[in-house]
Amino acid sequence: MPRPLEEVVGYRFKDAALLKQAMSHKSFASESGSGVYNERLEFLGDSILAAVVAHELYVGYPGEAEGNLSKKKSLLVSRPSLAEWGEELGLGAYLYLGVGEESTGGRTRQSLVANAVEALIGAIYLDGGYERAAEFIRSWYGRKHGSLLETDHKSRLQEILQKRYKSPPAYELTASTGPDHDKNFSILVRIGERELGRGAGKSKKEAEQAAACDALTRIDGVEE
Repeated sequence: MPRPLEEVVGYRFKDAALLKQAMSHKSFASESGSGVYNERLEFLGDSILAAVVAHELYVGYPGEAEGNLSKKKSLLVSRPSLAEWGEELGLGAYLYLGVGEESTGGRTRQSLVANAVEALIGAIYLDGGYERAAEFIRSWYGRKHGSLLETDHKSRLQEILQKRYKSPPAYELTASTGPDHDKNFSILVRIGERELGRGAGKSKKEAEQAAACDALTRIDGVEE
């Protein structure tokens, strides 16, 4: 049996019905006749999430232009990002689903898990207020933000190269060493035949980010 969801989330509800509503899919409400499901809470939670993330980015990037802030916010509140958060919390195990939804893999469906995260935020907001919901969101933001910064290396490099050369960078695996459980990857990033940077990491993705970062340090300050 999974741990009580309140323990997982780190918040104890005064109104337990809100938590059940947040985890209730429309299919369950229809089959059980309860008429109570999480779509309205999703709507509310989506807005609270956007406000908190926007504020964290605004404070954390005082010199950043609006367009770049918007890109960062979009990545953080995207469905894949929210689904990842929901999977980390194990929300699928706590969902109330109809028989059909259950039998077709609803507990692992990205859209349902991501929606449940938003509904949960909405429920915490209604039960404990803005600051408690914001605390819950910030706990995720703090962890996710590090990977967002890494992602920005590749995004920023591609943005620059598309503008200058109308062409994206190419990443090439140059070496893979070590046993399967402890691999090290080396990546070269180039445009055409021109080498831009190199990087290494414990995964290809990590090595690509490192290579993109290296490339950015080399071309930073070069007039566009």
